[in-house]
Amino acid sequence: MRMHKAVLFVGVAATLIAAAVVFNNTRGESANAAGIFPELEKFTDCLNIIEKSYVEEVPPSKLIEGAIKGMVSVLDPHSSYLTKEGYRDMQISTTGSFGGLGIEVGIRDNMLMVISPIEGTPAFKAGVLPGDKIVKIDGKPTLDMGLEDAVNLLRGPKGTSVTISIVREKLEGPLDLTLTRAIIHIESVKSKMLEPGYGYIKVRSFQVDTTDDIRKAIDGMGKLKGLVLDLRYNPGGLLDQAVSVSDLFLSDGLIVYTDGRKSEEKTEYRARKEATYEGFPMVVLINGGTASAAEIVAGALQDNKRAVVVGVKSFGKASVQTIRPLSDGSALKLTVARYYTPSGRSIQATGIEPDIRVEQKGLSSEDDKRQTFIRERDLKDHLEPKAKDGAGGTTPAADDGSQGTLIEDDFQLKYGLDLLKSWQVFHQVKKAA
Repeated sequence: MRMHKAVLFVGVAATLIAAAVVFNNTRGESANAAGIFPELEKFTDCLNIIEKSYVEEVPPSKLIEGAIKGMVSVLDPHSSYLTKEGYRDMQISTTGSFGGLGIEVGIRDNMLMVISPIEGTPAFKAGVLPGDKIVKIDGKPTLDMGLEDAVNLLRGPKGTSVTISIVREKLEGPLDLTLTRAIIHIESVKSKMLEPGYGYIKVRSFQVDTTDDIRKAIDGMGKLKGLVLDLRYNPGGLLDQAVSVSDLFLSDGLIVYTDGRKSEEKTEYRARKEATYEGFPMVVLINGGTASAAEIVAGALQDNKRAVVVGVKSFGKASVQTIRPLSDGSALKLTVARYYTPSGRSIQATGIEPDIRVEQKGLSSEDDKRQTFIRERDLKDHLEPKAKDGAGGTTPAADDGSQGTLIEDDFQLKYGLDLLKSWQVFHQVKKAA
């Protein structure tokens, strides 16, 4: 399995748990003179006019920074310019701890929207839902507000308060919520036994120790009859961790393939035989909050027939980002590749279709509303799906209104457990025959 020397991550939007990655600035790469230099002349003309004629004097650094932000803004929703402060915040968030509300946010129709609240955080407890539009933060309108500026307003020291005004379908007017910031510590892995022999592992995000944490959890479960891997509300994280988590359950075969313009972005990641957990069936739970790195794992286990995927269609982010530090301490977060599942599917803007569609019904009305997800296809300037050369194309979009299977409580989880238990029953019937 060939790995990049640099670390890649596949987090969602302004994910508060995105990992910082360091690349050496490449030098000596020639631009297309015929295409770039005439446009640069136009840019310098505008810069000179502003410097000479604008009503007030503006620092050149502010003008250049604004130009960079504008340039990056015409790319996809996961590419962005990070100021020194924004880059520092991203580096801090690699520890999995920061002061804030605990929500994933993105831009749709120039509006700040909630992609997903993180379970157990102030936002989740207050009832913030996927798809909510945040129209004001402490009275400041968010229309046309930059993503980094919005995140900076939402974050802050533990114990301080912030008021957000949200607009939601079925509400007559904006809803004001005053939330107290907390230290958002993202515990990557939680595990328990559902019943004797049946394990449950929930992965909230893919951080540097996720694979080790999963391995410790499984080793502590004893002999397993089945395992539920819960990737719901998982916004993604580090690419190498998505690969290594998949590798825990696959003894051979392709895990994921990345394809970009540069040769180093064209990489196949394959499973290895050693240290593989086999001998028990698996169910993977997904929903509209399952994104990027989590979709890599779900797609790898699905395509390799290692697990049955249960739930509703995932978010649909199949792109890879890097962080390139700049000379003044700022940085550029840039999408450099698409990824494809082992069968050659691009799930970009379409998502992973579960093998068995099960909607999350039977909960309280508020919990049920959490199933109204914003997905990659809803984000401004998202990348279009692109078939891998020689592959079978993209995952077809399914009807989101199709019927699910009704079971009580968290019946996506209950359905998964029942599926594992029925596998054991049929396995015994086959033996007896």
